[in-house]
Amino acid sequence: MQNKPNTVINEAVNQSARHRALHETVRLHLGFMLLVMICLVVSLVAVPLHVILPRVLSRRVGRKLIAGALRTYLRCLVLMGACRFDLAALDTLQDGPALIIAPNHPSLLDAIMILSRLPNAVCIMKTDIVNSVLFGAGARLAGYISNTPLRTMVQLAVADLQQGSHLLLFPEGTRTTRFPVGPVQGTTGLIAKYAGVPVQTAFIETDSGFLGKGWSLSWTPKLPVTYRIRLGKRFDPPLRTAEFASELDQYFQSELAHAQLPDFPVSQPPA
Repeated sequence: MQNKPNTVINEAVNQSARHRALHETVRLHLGFMLLVMICLVVSLVAVPLHVILPRVLSRRVGRKLIAGALRTYLRCLVLMGACRFDLAALDTLQDGPALIIAPNHPSLLDAIMILSRLPNAVCIMKTDIVNSVLFGAGARLAGYISNTPLRTMVQLAVADLQQGSHLLLFPEGTRTTRFPVGPVQGTTGLIAKYAGVPVQTAFIETDSGFLGKGWSLSWTPKLPVTYRIRLGKRFDPPLRTAEFASELDQYFQSELAHAQLPDFPVSQPPA
């Protein structure tokens, strides 16, 4: 009989945990569904605009359209209690000169966060994303750049920067695969050199491995997931790209050594 109160308490705690897990799962899938709906709306608007508008105007309209849609999406995630965002540091770049924005890449949400705050930014994306049904129409309207072939990617990126755009480029080339940051590729320095623009580093911190490399969409993180972006050093256009890649790698390693980041590769969160 003495164990009965403890049993009742344990059952109540377990039931509360199950309810909380269910609510988090529901919020997570609502967030995914909302992103799909927003992308479909953007696509429906983007297709006729891409045909009607001249190229320069379509890019400007497309980037503002995407920035507004993504900002709305992030607001909805906050209202749902799924995420918390501290992105104010990016606002200082909005009306600034052309430059490459070079952040670390712990999550699939990274580009969404940055593009939501920078309506004059062009993004280098994987070819399969640019050609996808969900994201392709908006990406083409905004003039986003496919990452293959390499020569064409560099030429298009340089041309956009010389027209005054911001360029979002992840120096790792993919989501982070090791803690605290993956190997820095030479592409960032190469584009900066030929465009003659500086490289603005940025650091994304998060308390969860949610949507990181190796994260399964069937996993539910503990909500809300927090994200913070802070700006780092702004590097002048490099003269030697190989040396610049090494310098950038060391700088990222140093700045992120004690940052709030999950371990990589990420693993399923505890039940």
